[in-house]
Order: sequence, then C-alpha cells, then structure tokens
Amino acid sequence: MVMKSSVEEDDAGWSLGVPEKMRSNANWVDITQDFKAACRELNLGELLHDKLFGLFEAMSAIEMMDPKMDAGMIGNQVNRKVLNFEQAVKEGAIRVRDLSLPELIGIIDTCFCCLITWLEGHSLAQTVFTCLYVHNPELIQDPPLKAFCLGLLKLCDIARDKINKAAVFEEEDFQAMTYGFKMANNVTDLRVTGMLKDVEDDLQRRVKSTRSRQGEDRDPEVELECLALFSRVKFTRLLLTALIAFTKKETSAVSEAQKLMTQAADLLPAIHSTIHHGNQPHNDTTKGDHPIMMGFEPLVNQRLLPPTFPRYAKIMKREEMVEYFSKLIQRIITVCNIISTTNLHGILDFFCEFSEQSPCVLSRSLLQTTFLIDNKKVFGTHLMQDLIKDALRSFVSPPVLSSKCSLYNNPQAKDYIDSFLTHCSRPFCSLIQIHGHNRARQRDKLGHILEEFATLQDEAEKVDAALHSLLLKLEPGRQHLACVGTWVLYHSLRIMILYLLSGFELELYSTHEYYYIYWYLSEFLYAWLMSTLSRADSSQMAEERILEEQQKGRSSKKSKKKKKARPLGKEITMSQAYQNMCAGMYKTMIALDMDGKVRKPQFELDSEQVRYEHRFAPFNSVVTPPPVHYIQFKEMSDLKKYSPPPQSADLYMAASKHFQQAKLILENITSPDAEVNRILKVAKPNIVVMKLLAGGHKKETKALPEFDFSTHKYFPVVKII
Repeated sequence: MVMKSSVEEDDAGWSLGVPEKMRSNANWVDITQDFKAACRELNLGELLHDKLFGLFEAMSAIEMMDPKMDAGMIGNQVNRKVLNFEQAVKEGAIRVRDLSLPELIGIIDTCFCCLITWLEGHSLAQTVFTCLYVHNPELIQDPPLKAFCLGLLKLCDIARDKINKAAVFEEEDFQAMTYGFKMANNVTDLRVTGMLKDVEDDLQRRVKSTRSRQGEDRDPEVELECLALFSRVKFTRLLLTALIAFTKKETSAVSEAQKLMTQAADLLPAIHSTIHHGNQPHNDTTKGDHPIMMGFEPLVNQRLLPPTFPRYAKIMKREEMVEYFSKLIQRIITVCNIISTTNLHGILDFFCEFSEQSPCVLSRSLLQTTFLIDNKKVFGTHLMQDLIKDALRSFVSPPVLSSKCSLYNNPQAKDYIDSFLTHCSRPFCSLIQIHGHNRARQRDKLGHILEEFATLQDEAEKVDAALHSLLLKLEPGRQHLACVGTWVLYHSLRIMILYLLSGFELELYSTHEYYYIYWYLSEFLYAWLMSTLSRADSSQMAEERILEEQQKGRSSKKSKKKKKARPLGKEITMSQAYQNMCAGMYKTMIALDMDGKVRKPQFELDSEQVRYEHRFAPFNSVVTPPPVHYIQFKEMSDLKKYSPPPQSADLYMAASKHFQQAKLILENITSPDAEVNRILKVAKPNIVVMKLLAGGHKKETKALPEFDFSTHKYFPVVKII
C-alpha cells in the first residue's frame, strides 16, 4: 500500500542499501526512481491498494528498517559488538570457571529476575535466554553456576509444560515458544537436583571453614557471601523439586510440594538481605531497563524474534523479584489446599476465590492440573461424573439418587441419570477451566458457556419429566419434579450473576449504566436465585421427612430429633444480602438521576437500548430464566405506575432501608468471613449518605457524586462532594 505524504522525502532516504556480497550474486535492478515517479501521480492523502493488500493487511504490516516497527533494527542502534556464548568465551568477555562469590550471586539474582519477567508474559528470548550461560551449560566449568543454569532450564521446562497442559493462558499472559533452545533435556531431573544438592553441601563446608578458630582472624564478608549463595542454590533446588512433585499423579506429591514451598519461603528473607552482596548490573544504554553484566546480552537473540512490532521487555528489579517469589510461593501453597476439598460446589468456590486474587499464569495452571490430572480424573482418582452426582445429591436430594427410593435400582432410571451426568462432565470441566483464565478473559468465556448450560437445562427438564412419570407408577405418593433442573438452573444463574458483576470489577460500565445492571441483578437474577435455593432447600427437607417416616415404620423406638443445619442456609443468607445491596444501588442511581447528578452521554450513533441489549446479549441463549428485553425492562421499572410516583427523597430512603436490611442480615452471621466484612464496610456509610440525601443534603450542588469501588469490587461507597 502506498500513501501520498504531504512532505516530500529527502532523496538520501531512498538509496538502495544492498550489501556488496548480495549485489554480486544477483542481477539487481534499482526501481527507486520508477517508484517515486509512481508516487507523484497520487494526490495528497490518496491510497493505492491491491486486492491482496488492503487496509486490513496494512494495519498488521510492519515498516521494514523502522526501529519503531521492525524488531530486527534494535540491534543496529548499539555501538558494542553483540557476542553469543561461544564467541564471548573465546574473546574472554565472560569466564566459565573460578567465578567470585559476588559474581555468582549477581548472575543468579539477575536470572531470577529474568525468570519472573518471562512468567509475566514476555518471551524466553528476551528474558531467560539473555543470560549467555544458559545457552550451553555443558561448557561451564564452575560447579555452582553449571548446577544453577541446569536447574533454571529445568524450572522453565516444567513450568512451560504445566502451563501448556492447563491451557488457561492467552497471548498477553504467557509466551511458550522456546526458539529452538535446548531445555537441558539430555540431563534428568534427578541428576540436576543432585547437582544442586552437591553444591549446597560444598557451600556448607566452605561456610564452616570460614568460621574463625581460636587465634585466627575471621572474614565475616566471605561467610556472608557463602551463605547468600547457599540460600539461592537451595531455593532453586526446593522450587524445582516442588514443581517436579506437581508432575506426579499421587495426591501425596501435592502435600510434599506444599512442604517444599514452605521451606523455600523461609529462605527468602536471607536472599533479600544479601542482594547487595551480588555484583550490581549497569543498565542497557538502549532502553535503560535491561541489566548489563557479565554473562548477559539483551540483544543476543534479537534475530530470533518474529518480524513483528518490537515488544519491550522490562526486566524486574531484584527487590521486586524477592517480593514476587514470596507471593508466588503463597499462591502455590494455597493451590495445594485444593486436595482437601472433596465436593464440586466447594471446588467451584475454591476456584472462584483463588481467581479473585488475580494470580499469575503458573499458579493458575498448577491449580488446573492438580484438580484434573492427565488421566482426566479429579485428583487422579475420582471420576467427574461421581463428583457431579454427589453435588446433585447434596444440593437438591433427588429421589433417583436416594437408596431408599424405588428408582435407585431401576435400570431405566439409572440410564436416564447416568446419561445426564455424563453430559454434565464437559460443561462443568469447562466452567472450572474458565475460572483459571485471567479475569478479563473469564468474562467473555462465561458469556459463551451459558449456551452449553442452556442445552443442559433443557436436558435436565426432560430427565425430570421422565423420572417423574416413572416414579408415579412405582410410588404414587412421591414426585420428581424440578429436581435436576433446579440444580442446573442454580449454576446458570451463578454464571449470569458473575458475568454482570465482573463488569464492575473490570470497569466496563459507565455510571449512567449502573441503574439497569443493578436492577437486572436485584429484581431478576437474585430473585430467581433465591427462589431456586428455596426450592432446593424444600426438596431436601421433603426427602428427609420421607426417610424419617420410613425409619419410623421400621423402628418402634422413639428417636430424639436433632436440629440439622441447613446446608444451603449460608448461601440463602448471602444471596439476600447481595440482593438488598443491588436494590439499594439501583434506587440510589434512579434518585441521583432525578436530581440531575448522573452524567449522560449525548447519544448519536447508539442509544440506551443498544447499550442495554449489548450488556445482556449473552443471556439471549438462555431459556430459563427468560431474558428481560429493553421494552420489558422500561415497563417493569417505570415509576409512573405508582400512585403517586416516588420522588428522589423517597427513593433515597428506600435505598437506605435496603442497605440497612443487608447490614442486619450480615451482622447475624455467626462467623463472618472477609467478604461479609467488606460488604458491611460499604453498607454502613451508604446508609448514612442515603439518609443525608433524603433530607436534601447538597441538593443544589452541581458536583457529581463519586463511586468508590476500593472497598468492594461490586458495590461502591457513594460519596457526595
């Protein structure tokens, strides 16, 4: 594509820079003048394009030899000669034996920084492999450095394998390409951990030998440097051994990894306090953020990068590296706790809570591969269908899964329920996998998976109807209506609610959109969720009564009644609180709009209806609950149907009552968790603000209110300035 520029380029810029060697091998024709003459025929701003090269291709094309667009040009901007490992060793630029302790500490710390930068989404070529030593560890004759480089390559290889297997990363999260580098595959994991252990033992002996004996002078600096190197080598070994443990199929290996991670965490203070003992890098002159020191060359792999726009890799600082490792270790320790969760609903909650911390791609991947091992069994032992069956039994107690029901051993009923449970496996595995993606991608994928749950909902209703007709023939007094369907509906509603709420966390909604999002949540989704939970609760109690009556008939002894805790009690309570918070926010937004305190856009190319339909578009694939279209929403939320229509002061008071109700519900919870406390921190100030606004506080002010989401990501504290 050619575009006529308003400024004539200097002729010097058009010269044909063809190397002499290439000129002699081919018959080159200089088309510069012809090209310039053709360009002159274009008017200012005119475009010329071929059918194979249009605007779309032009957007992804790169301008050759422009440093801003061509990654290969960065190497031409530096004055120094860029050497590879073998060349650097030959010229004496780097040493492969007899490295001093500060040099070793400095190299290891910089390698750790590069490793973390890679895990944060940059390429191996621009991070780990800027260290020349890892290009060919076999040439290294210094035992600590050789063992560390092999350990680092193994860490990268296992991490890459785990992340690829989990498949919960996008291009912005992680780059798996190895650019043809050897990842120490010719050395076994056991050999590398053994080499690291040998170096540790040797360093321990050196530490003991540096300690002063009677009548000898002691060198505390050497002892500290030995300990600093020992801590780093041991940390590498523990991290590597923990990742190796995650590759095993036994759950005992996960407990082993947890212990190793705890030991690694204990070494971090020693590593942090000895950072200054290592050789400090001086920064790369091209960008100022890539460390330059012996053994590192940021431009060594520049020619390996694909011909795309340069991606700038800012290597993490050493102090930040220690903090990052500390958080990574804590996340991996948390991941190990998944094996103690045995029910599907608990596992789903675990994944949701873990995802809320926005964990790194490695810890997310380890969680996925720990939950579903290569053999597609949960924790390597349980079938997914069995997990789903237990979840269904504990949620809604369907008669077909009760051993005291005539359907339990009925072959036809068994076929129905087994077929349904098999069909459930894929959507639920996909749902768990979605919770492993980054927060922004999760939202898109939740919208798509609703289609699978809509199909499952349809099948669940058919299964319920078939089981009900079977049960009526066998036991006329019992029914099997809306059991399996209730459970699938519960999960569909949870997905829909999470989809809408995550929009607040990702800051996707404009302030003028809040009112219909909160309306949809409070009046519709949470209302459906409460009804679904109540139905499941009633179904459980009905099944318990039938079992009690059957036991009474068999036993003449009077049994003492124990008040059983309702399994869904906590969730019903939390849903009531969420519903009140959403209702409070909806009425707040309506009242603020009445007072002219919500900035609205001047709709030109779209309208509120277009935005509304876009926000709720994924719900169109769901039959139950039926989507609320914009016209229905306007009719249902029309205040004119009330007589007399409420004023802003009435709505502020109503909002205050909703926040008050949420506060009362949450304060009655016996052991409140962090989420309960966060909602209370929003509800309490909002009660006060709503009462002030209802009394006419700052009604005349033109200043718009602020919505502070820092306390809770879904519900803001309303601030009147």
